[in-house]
Amino acid sequence: MKQQSAQARWERHTQRPLLALAVAFAVAYAVPIVDSGASPALTTGCTVVEWVVWAAFATDYLMRLALSGRRREFVRTHWLDLCAVVLPILQPLRLLRMVATLILVGRRARMASQIRLTTYVAGAVIGLLMFGSLAVLSVERDSPNGNIRTLGDAVWWSFTTMTTVGYGDHAPTTGLGRMLAVGLMLSGIALLGVVTANIAAWFIARFEKDDVEERRQTAAIEALTAEVRALRAEVAALSGASVPHPHAHEEAGPRP
Repeated sequence: MKQQSAQARWERHTQRPLLALAVAFAVAYAVPIVDSGASPALTTGCTVVEWVVWAAFATDYLMRLALSGRRREFVRTHWLDLCAVVLPILQPLRLLRMVATLILVGRRARMASQIRLTTYVAGAVIGLLMFGSLAVLSVERDSPNGNIRTLGDAVWWSFTTMTTVGYGDHAPTTGLGRMLAVGLMLSGIALLGVVTANIAAWFIARFEKDDVEERRQTAAIEALTAEVRALRAEVAALSGASVPHPHAHEEAGPRP
């Protein structure tokens, strides 16, 4: 029990610092892509920031593992966190580090009870748009046949791909770019399903609440009606007992 409370305290205290580090990672990831003419020193500094942020998330995972009471169960239930931590080690690509950081931020956001589903979905949409735009720009900008050359083109392509509209005015030509397109399309469909299910659940809950209130009012009216009927019957009985028979004295006759 103490270990579980220690893990909860660690997660509560590290929630905001890790989100701040994730923002720093996003900036470090975006600068070399947006500024294609960045100096080697700036590019190296951004890479160092990316690895520092990844190391912070890896340390967070190891600390939560150490503080958990059941470590095997923790690994089994947090396998996605483990994959996100191991992924950059197996293939140290900037693209994979971005995917890993988004996964870890999303996992930690879901653990926070104060974050609502709408906030999480909005954050996921913004994160995926940013990730998709920067990632496709980094792989398509130098492609000989590519038509995604600027950040504006990349953002427009990401937005139309996530919403599955796909105007076709911009499209990836490299294999990695097409893999990114598939990932964005699947993510957009999944997020749309989450939003639709959330709205449907809200309407169902609202209708059920109205039905419960209507049944409660109906039961109260029926109980009140039964009570009124009982009171009427009781008043009628009391009235009949208190009023004497009109021929009672005649039938009794004169007293001797």
